[in-house]
Amino acid sequence: MLAGGFGSALGNLLGSLLVLAGILVYATLIRQIRVRRAAMTLEPGTTAIKTFGLPELFVTIAVVLFFFWMIARAVSGPPPKVSTSLIIANELFFIAIVLLVMAYLRLRGFTLDALAGFSKVTLKRALSTGVILLLAAWPLIAVAEMITEKLFGGSSKQEIVDSFNSSETISQRVTIIILAVVAAPVFEELIFRFFIYGALRRYFGITVGLVLNSFVFAAAHSHLPSALPLFVLASCFTLAYEWSGSILVSMSMHALFNASQLIFLAFPDIFQQ
Repeated sequence: MLAGGFGSALGNLLGSLLVLAGILVYATLIRQIRVRRAAMTLEPGTTAIKTFGLPELFVTIAVVLFFFWMIARAVSGPPPKVSTSLIIANELFFIAIVLLVMAYLRLRGFTLDALAGFSKVTLKRALSTGVILLLAAWPLIAVAEMITEKLFGGSSKQEIVDSFNSSETISQRVTIIILAVVAAPVFEELIFRFFIYGALRRYFGITVGLVLNSFVFAAAHSHLPSALPLFVLASCFTLAYEWSGSILVSMSMHALFNASQLIFLAFPDIFQQ
């Protein structure tokens, strides 16, 4: 249920206008990114911070291949029973990978704050920008979900949705909320947008980097019915990061999106009306 109750509105004029508005917003971001990149190439003498090099590209390829190896193992075997403990174990394993990559970057002498733009915007500004860009992205995600439903004939809900629905205690739900709203946005944005996209963009350009990064992000979730909505979602996150220059913006969007999905799950009757 990546788009919640939004999909039902797409058949009317309001839904179509919202989709058009979302397209215009992100088209504007793309235009501004292009203008900014063109201006940077024309400015001589600009002092550039240390950027990713070939070693980081090789590490990126290794990380991506490892993700696909894990995906292949998950697909080839019988599907495991979804449980809170399994989700926690998978998330902790993922966090460990991200921390190792961040430690490697520090050993290589990279300034994470300068590269990721942590201090470029305030948290308040990142949240407000994230709200606006997420609202613009939502109709586009809803279109992707509608296409998915036509192709697969079902909802694109992921494992964490099943786990949240089947959780029986408050502690289980609190754990899932913390993972979905805090841990996942921080660590997934660090590895996918900051590192993988950063290395791919350095050598293949923004467009190729965005497409490959979004594909890896969607594939890493190992859930085919949600692949297209996740690809669109990741593309919006990447454009927000590229446009703002701060990973805090895409982290905010990611956290707000996951939080909204949990709200849809917690109050289904309200959003199905």
